[in-house]
Amino acid sequence: MAGSGSATVVDQEPIGRTPRSNPATYTKAFNLIRNLFAGTDAAARRGLTASSFSFNSPGGRCEPCTGYGVRQVDMNFLPDVWVTCDVCDGRRFGPDVLAVTCQGLAIDEVLDLTVDEAAELFDTPALRPVLTALRRTGLGYLRLGQSATVLSGGEAQRLKLAAALAKGARQPGLVVLDEPVTGLHPADVQVLVDAFDALLAAGNTVVLAEHDLHLAAAADWLIDMGPGSGAAGGGVLHCGPPDALRPGSGPTAAYLCELLEPTTLGGSLDAV
Repeated sequence: MAGSGSATVVDQEPIGRTPRSNPATYTKAFNLIRNLFAGTDAAARRGLTASSFSFNSPGGRCEPCTGYGVRQVDMNFLPDVWVTCDVCDGRRFGPDVLAVTCQGLAIDEVLDLTVDEAAELFDTPALRPVLTALRRTGLGYLRLGQSATVLSGGEAQRLKLAAALAKGARQPGLVVLDEPVTGLHPADVQVLVDAFDALLAAGNTVVLAEHDLHLAAAADWLIDMGPGSGAAGGGVLHCGPPDALRPGSGPTAAYLCELLEPTTLGGSLDAV
């Protein structure tokens, strides 16, 4: 195993259950963005610090909506509804904070940027690794402030993978993924393989629990379990490089061997 003992598990569990959680906060990119705003002359003149640019903390957020940008209205005998805050007009922050700009944008406008847009606008040494990791996992279309509650399981998993990429570049270790390509288009599978290659190149060990044959064909080492599921499974049918798989060694082999010459995906990774 490569690395110094760190381990990261990447599954499809939600990254957060409140609207306050988003790609920027999960990857810690928001901390770096707030520091950029706090370092401006306009922020210094107003006595604003990095915490002032957080919608989670009093002092800079809109207090009537407590930084949500929306307010709950009690409808008595009907379900409660959420309406745009009439104080901040949905912008989540107070007027002093919104008056400060960085790269020509206020903090709420930065949160509305996609990852791709932010990467072009904020090409700083601190932010570059995080935004590059998000783009490398195919999440360039996500908005930085997009609520975690509306992300799919696959998007949440790739967001965790992006965080693992950023961490793995600093502290190599073991990265374990559970069914990472579920529901993905084949083109996105290649994007993930490229991300796995980046982890491997940084000295990490990548282990996948996966059923996708194309991904298995790109592995360095394959453990095929079977021959069936449940009570019919549990046996090790193959353990070794995919190209050493024998066509008659199990149900998977008959299909996987067809993909191995030539391998349909570039790159390599450790897979289980």
